[in-house]
Amino acid sequence: MASKPSRAVARCGTEQPDVPGRILTAGPLSVELDNGQLRYLRVNGVEALRALGFLVRDENWGTYVPTVTGLKIDQRKNGFSVAYHADCGRGDMRIGFDISIEGFPDGRLDFVGTATPSTDFLTARTGFVGLHPLDGVVGKAVDVLHTDGKLERSKFPEKVDPIQPFLNIRSLTYEVLPGVKATIRMEGDAWEMEDHRNWTDASFKTYVRPLALPWPYTLKAGEAVRQSLHFSLSGAVPATSGDGTAAALRVNVGKTLRQLLPPIGLGVPAGEIGPSIARLALVKRLAPRVLQCHFDPRKDHGLKELYGYRVLCEQTGADCVLEVIVQSQQHYAEELQGVAKLVAHAGLKPAAVAVCHVGDLKAVLPSGARPPAPPRDRLYIAARNAFHGIALGGGMFSFFTELNRLHPPADLLDFVMNTTCPIVHAADDRSVMETLEALPWQIKTARSFIGKTPHRIGPSAIGCRDNPHGAAFTPNPDNERVCLSNADPRTRGLFGAAWTLGYIATLARAGVDAITIGATTGPLGVIHRQTDGPQPWFADHPDAQVYPAYHVLTGLARSSGAKLVDTRCSDGGKVASLACKAKGGTILWLANLTAEALTLGVDGVAGRGIHGASLDEASFVQAVTDPIRWQSRWKPVDPSNIPLGAYAVAVLSIDD
Repeated sequence: MASKPSRAVARCGTEQPDVPGRILTAGPLSVELDNGQLRYLRVNGVEALRALGFLVRDENWGTYVPTVTGLKIDQRKNGFSVAYHADCGRGDMRIGFDISIEGFPDGRLDFVGTATPSTDFLTARTGFVGLHPLDGVVGKAVDVLHTDGKLERSKFPEKVDPIQPFLNIRSLTYEVLPGVKATIRMEGDAWEMEDHRNWTDASFKTYVRPLALPWPYTLKAGEAVRQSLHFSLSGAVPATSGDGTAAALRVNVGKTLRQLLPPIGLGVPAGEIGPSIARLALVKRLAPRVLQCHFDPRKDHGLKELYGYRVLCEQTGADCVLEVIVQSQQHYAEELQGVAKLVAHAGLKPAAVAVCHVGDLKAVLPSGARPPAPPRDRLYIAARNAFHGIALGGGMFSFFTELNRLHPPADLLDFVMNTTCPIVHAADDRSVMETLEALPWQIKTARSFIGKTPHRIGPSAIGCRDNPHGAAFTPNPDNERVCLSNADPRTRGLFGAAWTLGYIATLARAGVDAITIGATTGPLGVIHRQTDGPQPWFADHPDAQVYPAYHVLTGLARSSGAKLVDTRCSDGGKVASLACKAKGGTILWLANLTAEALTLGVDGVAGRGIHGASLDEASFVQAVTDPIRWQSRWKPVDPSNIPLGAYAVAVLSIDD
């Protein structure tokens, strides 16, 4: 038996700590101080703001992690103060900023930041960002005071807004408790709001520097940037009640639904064809219903790649969905005909083909001009002619943001597609899990403009499949939690399994028609291979075969097409659940979405035999080195007392 990894590596694939910050209080207000930023501003325990922070972003919209020095914290009886200096940058570019935060007995908060670059500093944004939560906010009234003094009475949007709901903001006021309103006033620059759900962030974001201004831009050495944010309450804040004891976690298993678990598949980047064939037995055992195969002529993809895709699809029995990048603006029809001939010559028989022009691969700001591209209706007609009789997909190979900003002619398509990524704006563990909250809003919004055309999601992973916001991925040589990186260490840990279950469960309930996860192998994969970057523990253990998420995908891929069973959790922010019918019973999956050990009970299963297995720190080594044995060792389970360690996953077989 291989030696055990550290707890940190088993959980998240990295030794980098991700420790919650310190709680500070001021009257009815509580906040968490996390590396100099504020999170979870609550009034009597009710979340009023998800985060406030003074951020520095690079020219590709990656967020720097600053080095904080001189931190001073004074928690008084009825208030607090915080002050510190921070530095960040890379290469020969550096910027420092000084922060002052003050919390008052009446729940007021002042947050002041002054940034001074020591060199000319290239940035896409430097300054304050405020995040407003979704729960209790979506669709609710908000008063917007604009920079010209005009007051606008409006609502936070329900559908995901493709651009900015509000511009030129000076302050926002909205209700956080019955009869209690919060006001956030911002000084030092013009502010505006974007709907962060576009990128699967669980928030609305208010930020400085209008997107209509050029970016990236240069802050001159020695020229200070000063901004401030002020939070205040109006109305009588009621006294708190209750003993603060958390309710027991429960999951209720209900009736069988008419809705089916959609087909579950995997992406196959061209660079992973060889490694996937080398690990063919593991790919076949996974039994994906779909292999989403990427074909990009800019990278000289040709017959070799198409032959490889044919081998993988024929050997696994998976449907091939061939993604084709189109380059030409004028001769796209001829280009597609050429690809179709190569596909036929390779003997590959795709079940579906999806096309996207290179001009639609990169993000475009609301005020920006789109790159040149042929009219998409003509592109889709040309693709239909080239791949006659094969299902045709379109939309975006990038994020929902771009799909929402450029609606496809869905009536010309057999399905619409997009991917997602949970590390666009924040890469800490809690933010990544919170992105699950935004997914149903994306699917509901897409349905409003694609009608009844099927909607497929993926390939999606924690890591970034592509960076539509910049020229390249964010480098991650130190194996840390990094925004917009294609190599996220949590892919290899229990965290990756829990996130994968939560992702599929959320999308299945939202009614998508197919879900494709990351990749077979590689940085986004679920089957282990050594990559260029560091892989703690795995790199030293030749017996390592798979990552924990492999087992989630194996189980769910085999259940594709089964009827879903209704499950309800008493706290969906902590536990994800998904159940479907199986021969002679029900299969129930549970995932702990937190870093804390939990215990939960399952209702609605009294008198029924239950067996199961846990994917946790204790079973980690066996699960990744001997996946067949782990999948065969199920034991009787007491449904009234199911322990779930940090990011653990449990699968239960419940007899009829």
